[in-house]
Amino acid sequence: MRTRTGLGVAAVCSCAALFAAVGVGRGSGDDAASALSGHPKASLFAPPKGPYVALGDSYTAGPEIPDQHGKPAGCDRSDRNYPALVADGLGLNAHEFRDVSCNGATMGDLFASQSTDNGVNPAQLSAVSAATRLVTLGIGGNDIGFSSLITTCVKAGVRYQLENRIGDPAADDAPCRGLHSAAGGDRIEAKTEAAGRRLAGVLRDIKRRAPDARVYVVGYPAILPVKGEGCARAMGLAPGDVSFLRHKEQQLNSMLRDKAEAAGAVYVDTYTPSIGRSACADRDVRWVEPLMPSAPAAPVHPNERGERGMAQAVLRTVRSAG
Repeated sequence: MRTRTGLGVAAVCSCAALFAAVGVGRGSGDDAASALSGHPKASLFAPPKGPYVALGDSYTAGPEIPDQHGKPAGCDRSDRNYPALVADGLGLNAHEFRDVSCNGATMGDLFASQSTDNGVNPAQLSAVSAATRLVTLGIGGNDIGFSSLITTCVKAGVRYQLENRIGDPAADDAPCRGLHSAAGGDRIEAKTEAAGRRLAGVLRDIKRRAPDARVYVVGYPAILPVKGEGCARAMGLAPGDVSFLRHKEQQLNSMLRDKAEAAGAVYVDTYTPSIGRSACADRDVRWVEPLMPSAPAAPVHPNERGERGMAQAVLRTVRSAG
């Protein structure tokens, strides 16, 4: 058992403090959560014939999005996360839906219990049985160390800004990418490949436990934009490192898609519908909060709008898959 924080939560919180210390402030405007209304319509989707189990990490759990519920409390599950909205959209009752996602989870925590700062989450796969008819799985970011990579890049970006290198043609506008390359090889790519092998084993185990279940592997939404506009203020990143980090996330999503398809599962693309809604977008459209959130959510994690968008992507995929 291990104590661990979620995808970027503890690491980016420390970076947020650094960010605030150098005078980069929050945006202004109304709470982004107030823009949300309605639920996915149950009438559009045929509910499965049996229980739904949601597995995953903090992007599934929804840390700091109210209301937090479930046990253990340290898993930081929201009753407005995408699994809850999917269950609602499918018209499932409380006995037909079980969310065992947990902040900080890796693929290892699907097979073994996970200690949190407030309780122990049983092995997530223990919730999957022969009766299960629907499984969603959103995991992988912690396996590749994406949170520590963001931390490294934010620190490098803050130094870059403090040194007034922006616009300097002699400056490397991707200092984090340079540090990553200097360390020798593409370690994130190697970790992604290793995570892919573990995911293949996870999907085989789900099939063994629940042979009649429909399985959906849920990808990550766009954390960063196509270009770096707004990311110096919102995320403290140097311009070139925005592209570097975006590429690493896309590699992760590509791996999730490939392994899902190879195992006969279905990949859910949450990246495409979230383009233009990254952590660097305006607060009234973004799905992912920046280092200093303006809506209730953990730093660099989906807000309520993001969880709702992810739920809609899952529901569309469930409907199209029949």
